[in-house]
Amino acid sequence: MAEKTRYTDEELEEFRQLILEKLEAAKKEYDHLRAAITNTDGNDVTDTSPTFKVLEEGASTLSKEEAGRLAQRQMKFIQNLQSALIRIENKTYGICRETGKLIPKERLRAVPHATLSIEAKNKGVR
Repeated sequence: MAEKTRYTDEELEEFRQLILEKLEAAKKEYDHLRAAITNTDGNDVTDTSPTFKVLEEGASTLSKEEAGRLAQRQMKFIQNLQSALIRIENKTYGICRETGKLIPKERLRAVPHATLSIEAKNKGVR
């Protein structure tokens, strides 16, 4: 029997549903982080007494910087998931970009935007 070169349409649909779920959760998390950065939740130094204002401003700045970094990472994750959806539409999803072989389902379930098999990823690390 010849080696399987791509996932079936049914398998691709399973992965598409998984990615859509992760994408929805990632977008909610991104919105939450953006709200923390822009202070749309109204919990800032304006709510505190003047005695603690200096301490609160420092903590607020640090918190917003961290939220900004997390928001950037989250946006990259969202873009990677969107790219995976495009690969599903093109029927190239799950194919390792280095070896051309199928990435195991277990890896794709854990990292649905993966473009490298574990073997190819490990070769690139060295």
